[in-house]
This record gives sequence, structure tokens and C-alpha cells, in this order.
Amino acid sequence: MDFKRTPLNLFVVLYACLGTASVYAANVPAGVKLAKNQSIVIDNKAEPETLDPNLIEGIPGAHIDDQLFEGLVIFNSHGKMIPGVAKSWENKDNKVYIFHLRHDAKWSNGKPVTAQDFVYSWRRLANPKTASPYAYYLQLTNMKNVDAIVNGKMNPDKLGVQALDAHTLKVTLAKPVPYFVKMMANSSVLPVYPPVIKKWGDKWTQPDHIVSNGAYKLTKWVVNGQIDMVRNPYYWNNAKTVINHVKMLPLSNAQAAMNRFFAGEIDIAHFPTVQYRHLEHEYPQDLKVTGILGSYYYSFNLNKPPLNDVRVRKALSYAINRNIITQKILGQGQLPAYNLTPAAVAGYTPPTPAYATWTQAQRDKKAVELMKEAGYGKGGKHLKLTILYNTRENNKKIALAIGEMWQKLGVKVNLENQEWKTYLQTLQQRQFQVARTDWYGDYNEPSTFLSLMTTGNVQNNPQFSNKKYDTLIHTAMNISNEAKRYADYRKAELILAKDMPIAPIYQFVNARLVRPTVGGYPMHNAMNDYYVKNMYMKAK
Repeated sequence: MDFKRTPLNLFVVLYACLGTASVYAANVPAGVKLAKNQSIVIDNKAEPETLDPNLIEGIPGAHIDDQLFEGLVIFNSHGKMIPGVAKSWENKDNKVYIFHLRHDAKWSNGKPVTAQDFVYSWRRLANPKTASPYAYYLQLTNMKNVDAIVNGKMNPDKLGVQALDAHTLKVTLAKPVPYFVKMMANSSVLPVYPPVIKKWGDKWTQPDHIVSNGAYKLTKWVVNGQIDMVRNPYYWNNAKTVINHVKMLPLSNAQAAMNRFFAGEIDIAHFPTVQYRHLEHEYPQDLKVTGILGSYYYSFNLNKPPLNDVRVRKALSYAINRNIITQKILGQGQLPAYNLTPAAVAGYTPPTPAYATWTQAQRDKKAVELMKEAGYGKGGKHLKLTILYNTRENNKKIALAIGEMWQKLGVKVNLENQEWKTYLQTLQQRQFQVARTDWYGDYNEPSTFLSLMTTGNVQNNPQFSNKKYDTLIHTAMNISNEAKRYADYRKAELILAKDMPIAPIYQFVNARLVRPTVGGYPMHNAMNDYYVKNMYMKAK
């Protein structure tokens, strides 16, 4: 809701609805009988690379930190942004933002959460000595001086954020960012507790040391075993939280996760794609499918021949039969992708590249022609490629299928799978030819996807660089008018289709097994976020 306020008559005051406590915590319908044992076990798919908010890069760690920490804002089960630690905020011209923090927000040791804790966290995120893979995210906010700081040319204390007092945070941007507040729900900009980091260094996230400000606190971390959390008695809305104990398991094997679900050991789990139709028919009460902001694509390493040849990249992309992958291999409602940005982004309609309008036969024919032009195929050079993917059954099936599709072009394909942590390191070091990659939106706006392909972005795995593309994205991100901003995004998408640094494959859905006794599971949050504090266990 937008309105003016006299003391700050030039500011737009943005207050989220504070009408009912149920907005923030478990909303238990009348007549529902709660289970005596309020414990939940969740399959988290992989071992987190870290629990340090400023260092997290992957979804597994982010899902855990969503329970342990709370930022300025969060998203409710319907994907609507609501207050977190910030009870209200206001902005001037989309450049100066002031956040008013809750006086009852506390750390798990009982100390108050202050504006200075956010200042410390963000300076630490921007500091090149931290070597955060998400420092670029702070650059996307256009925070004052952030580029110079991230590049080591300015002291982090010059970052455009300051604590006006213990409960008032002021953020100054170099350029307008109309969706800045949306960006504040990301795990990288969560607050951290300075004393514990200064005392324990990189050991601060261990159960005996960690101090967090979310609805839960960490009690146990067994690497490749489990994460245990219990309610944080100092959390500002602890009285409205229902579930007492959370266990998260790093189960990369979908079959094992499903087996443990039906054995009664897990409450929320993923499952092998091949089981979808069976589950849909036999266990519809357990199957939950939701649309999310996520794209699955293959990254081509543009710095290594032969993938520095756009003809080869286009041929490989055209030869991928996306309908086979989405309908035969996956079959859970995923949509074929021809753009980096998924259609689920609010208010945005991606453009339709020309090759997306062709039949698969036409794409295959063009792929053969392009490979011949590049000197490969019948009578030409032999081409060998290795597809890198992180260990997961669906990734393997897709890689095998695409390998067969590329064989029709005369390409010999090898597959290389790596565990999550090793895979991330390989991507960061750019030691691949073709890599399975995906991206879940950090906020609900096209730039969370399109900024990935700007020159120098640490998540730009293909190492793509196009001046026109960069200009379009950097200019668009500062345009307040949404229609004009989105028009530039569409132009940028067509550049990606022309240069093909990536091969978009499909748009994600979130398919899970959820026990009927779990209440409050989010069915309408495209951000793929969930907060256990909003859930509850029903009596059987």
C-alpha cells in the first residue's frame, strides 16, 4: 500500500499489512487438531556447502538458513512480500530506503537484532576478502560504492548502508532500483551476529557457536547425515510458531528419499521422476506440484573450442528435443524453455525466439547445416564433448537423452557427474565444456535471471560477453517504468537466442511428496521458499 507521510513528505511509505498475527506464522484452521509431537523431517536433497548466509550459493544451504535466520522481509505462502525483521520501510525516488526494525527482534542468545548487524553483514558480503560467490548480488542492488568495494578499490565501510540508530537502517543506492525491497529476502543479505564471527572465524556456523535470529536455532550438524533445529525461544514471533523440531536430510538419491517417505521416516521428500504417474494415480493425497521461478539449461564454455563457435552452440541447442525431455523424461508439468527467464515471473512475458516457432524436424535440419558450416559432421572433423552434471537421477537421464540427440550430429558425448560441492567448484573454475546449470530466482523480476549473463558476473558460467546485452540489462534495471524495463529485457533475451551462450531446456515445477499430516505447506509461492514456522503437524 502506497501513501504519503507528513514527516517524510517526499518519501513513499510502504507498509505491509500488519492486521493479523496469522500472516506471519502457522495459520491453523479452526477445527484442526494438532499432533502432540510437533516435529518434521524434510528431505533437503544435498549437503549444504555452508550455512554462512554471506557465503551460500546453493538451494540446500538457503533452505536451511531460511529457518535459522530472518531478513528485512520474507515471503508468505502465497509469494507475497511481508515484513520480517523490518516492521516497515519507506523510500525516496527508489534510491534512498529506510527500514524500521522490530524492537522485539532478537538473536538466539537473547541479544537484540540491530541495524548495525545488517551493516556488518552487507559490508562483509561486499568485502573481497570474504570471497563470497554472492557478492555480485549486492552489486545488482546498485548500493552506493558497491562495485568499487567488491573490486577491492574501496574500503567496505564506504558501502551505502548505515545504522541511523539501533533500529533504523538507511540504504543509499547509486541508481534507482524500483524492486530493491524484493531483493532483501535473499539469504545472502540476511543479518549475521558480529561477535560470534569475530570469535570463531569460519567455525562460527558450528552448532556450539552459531547465533541466529530466525524461528529456529541449530542444535546438530552431521555432515552428509542430518541438520537438526529447535525453536528459538527469543524469536520475536515464537509464540505463533507451532513446530518444535526440524530435521533436514541431504538425500541426493530420489529413490531412497521416496522409500523413506513411504516408510514413515520423512514428511516432505522428492522422488524419481519415473514414479510421477504412479504417484499421481495411487497417492494423489501425497503429491504436491507447484510452479516456481526456475530455469534448467546447459552452459557452453565459450572460452574453449569448439564451443567458441556460435554455429556449434546453436546446432547443439537446436538439436535438443525439449518436448521429449519435459513430457517423456520428466512429465510433471515442466514447460519447454527457449529463454533464460521463465514465464512464471510476475507480469513478464518472455519473447519468442524464431527457433522456438520451428518444428523439431526443422530445428534438427538447421542443426545439421550449422555443424557442416562449422566443419563437423559427415566428411568433416569429429567432435567430442563432455557434459558435466551434479549427481542426481534426473540430471543423468537428461544428459543421456541429450547425448543421444547430439549423436545425430556426429558428436561423441561423455558424461561426468560430480557431487554437489565438487560440482560447484568445477563451475566456479570454469573447468567444463558443457555444464548442466539451473537458476532459481532470487527475487520475482526478470533481472534475477538476465543479470547472470552480464560480463563478469560470477554466475556467468559460459563467460559470455556482449556489450549491447550488458547495456540493455544495466539500463533496464534502473528504469522505474515496468513496461519500458520489460521491453529492454525482451530485447536482451533475443540477444541470448542469437549468441546462444546457453541452451535453455525447461522451466521448473516443484514436485514433492508431502504427508497429509503436514499443514501449511506453501502451494502458491513461486520463489521456491518455505518457512517451517508457517507449518504445523496435524493429528492422524
